[in-house]
Amino acid sequence: MAYEIQFVASAKEQLRSFAASDRSRIVDAIEKHLSVAPENETRHRKKLRPNPVAPWELRIGRVRVFYDVEDVSKVTVLAIGTKDRNKLYIGGKEIQL
Repeated sequence: MAYEIQFVASAKEQLRSFAASDRSRIVDAIEKHLSVAPENETRHRKKLRPNPVAPWELRIGRVRVFYDVEDVSKVTVLAIGTKDRNKLYIGGKEIQL
């Protein structure tokens, strides 16, 4: 069963901040990894400890996509950021998880 993928407005804005080639790579990875079984942990997806951003993380190189599985058929992308060593940046601001 394929999941419907939605983006909140802030995540769409964060996606626009990436270069066009990176955007297409990110969107392709989101569709590939989150359209089927987004709640299964893999080497690219993991469940996070409780935090203010999101319960799940998808890793795409240095890019991090934070999402939530709303019900049995919908995934909502809540934030998209980059990781630089041990620091996470979302929307140009450093975030602590």
